[in-house]
Amino acid sequence: MNFILKNENAIYYEVNFSCDNVIFLSLGSEKFFITDARYTIEAKEYAKNCEVIESSNLIESAKEILKKNSIKSITFDPNDFTFFEYKNMVKDLDINFVEEISFSKTKRLIKSDYEIKLLKKASSLGKDGFKEFAKYIKNSGFKKSEKELYFNAYKFMSQKGELETSFNPIVAINENAAKPHALPTNKRLKKDDLILVDAGVKYKRYCSDRTCTSVADFDNFNFERKQTFKNKKHQKIYDIVLKAQEKSIKEARAGMKACDVDKIARDFISQAGYGKYFVHSTGHGVGLDIHEFPNINSKNELIIEDNMVFTVEPGIYIPNEFGVRIEDTVYIKNGKAEIL
Repeated sequence: MNFILKNENAIYYEVNFSCDNVIFLSLGSEKFFITDARYTIEAKEYAKNCEVIESSNLIESAKEILKKNSIKSITFDPNDFTFFEYKNMVKDLDINFVEEISFSKTKRLIKSDYEIKLLKKASSLGKDGFKEFAKYIKNSGFKKSEKELYFNAYKFMSQKGELETSFNPIVAINENAAKPHALPTNKRLKKDDLILVDAGVKYKRYCSDRTCTSVADFDNFNFERKQTFKNKKHQKIYDIVLKAQEKSIKEARAGMKACDVDKIARDFISQAGYGKYFVHSTGHGVGLDIHEFPNINSKNELIIEDNMVFTVEPGIYIPNEFGVRIEDTVYIKNGKAEIL
């Protein structure tokens, strides 16, 4: 299959290097990495098994290569190109552009053993970041605002800038935690508050993703799964979410449909009486992108296989009160889910 890519991570997967301004062509046995003068030196050093072409007009250079090679058909992902870019690309070309949405993510669905190793390392580094952030909250978190905590979450997750984060951390207290992707506010952390933290880091471009919900006990603050809340409703909801998450991980199997993994968590929470407050999917794939395939939701009938990697992150969000989410990233090994 001939194909064209513009997505940075999709291209990295093909040739072990990428940048923020590149078009990649795979034409039979020939591969072309077209970029501008800012990146050609690094591209020639690190990009594998491709010809690096320096260009001041990437689309025109790509079109010249397609014409030269008499290409009749090429696959592209419409998510890669703006409408303007696509119009310029197809203009004056007698080529069939075959639309295939997210074909690179589909290609990356089952991870290699080496990719699993990188993802395990990313996960380990992410857990280290959570431990350091927990120490900070224990010693200095009292009366700090969500904005200050957010800044420090980034600081400790990234090991003071040594690592890139997978996404902007989420730090939410009490009622703000009822928003699954809450933005930080000036709300300050007090004793016995509920605090939700969702964060991850990258290792060699591969992402980690984890969410912890904890009680603000400044004498013994931690992000462990065992939490003892003073607020009885916090404890009740936390225990329901934790059991749903643990049950999903324990029962997930190769050969199941993705929707059946989602159903384990969703049914447990619904039977506890809080189904309407579980407002998102149970999980998503993780790899070079923080959101990859498989999507663990109620509609996806994709069959789960060994070496697939995805999050398990059920949650209950009660508007204007609080929210609880518990998330780990797992991979399927010998037919069963294991936490990375």
